[in-house]
Amino acid sequence: MGAVPGRTLVWHIWSPPDVEASEDFPATAHGGPVTHSPVNQPIAEPSVIDKQVLRTELRQRRRDHVAAIPAMQRGLLFRRPPEAIARLIPDGAIIGVYHEMPDEAPAGHYARWFYERGHRIALPWFADRAAPMQFREWSNPFVDDLLEPDPFKSRQPLGDRPALTPTVLFCPLLGFTAGGDRLGLGAGHYDRWLADNPAELAIGLAWDCQLVDELPIEAHDRPLDAIITPTRLYGPF
Repeated sequence: MGAVPGRTLVWHIWSPPDVEASEDFPATAHGGPVTHSPVNQPIAEPSVIDKQVLRTELRQRRRDHVAAIPAMQRGLLFRRPPEAIARLIPDGAIIGVYHEMPDEAPAGHYARWFYERGHRIALPWFADRAAPMQFREWSNPFVDDLLEPDPFKSRQPLGDRPALTPTVLFCPLLGFTAGGDRLGLGAGHYDRWLADNPAELAIGLAWDCQLVDELPIEAHDRPLDAIITPTRLYGPF
């Protein structure tokens, strides 16, 4: 499946040519209506609009893509990291993963693979929805009962588990480029954590349909060192 032409998608959506001008919506030079922002409402930056539209599109593409994969086949994907990635990870490295939400590329097999090789496994942990992302130990990734609901309808370690700082972090995402740019859900948890805690490796897990030609990158966006899909490894960069 080809990449989503991100910016082309955005501007076709926000400048529809088939809306007729009227007294309330005078025509612009290109034939479409002039649009006005509500009084006292700031106009969103183009990059923010780009990201909002792309997230909507990519959520639907991902949902459709995953629904088309038979359940038995899904269970065979993301079983272990590619050898080109595995050999970069030193013995004793703390591995950060995530407890996948519906339709996200699964990280649980990676957690168990690394755990069997002696690595400590860490999952994101939040005190509440407004709290910064931390990591706590998932003492046995074969046992989901060691987790509790988090504030975002996923699961996280119990609050009394040791705090850890991953040296290798596997990240969820909504979109990515072949050069390592990442589009997340929009809360900025991973961007902020990586800015404060530079991991030795930050690696995205994604479905092939999440590849886009380009992303509207802002100063706070953190690139990835590699992205793994079921069919290809992008990087390491």
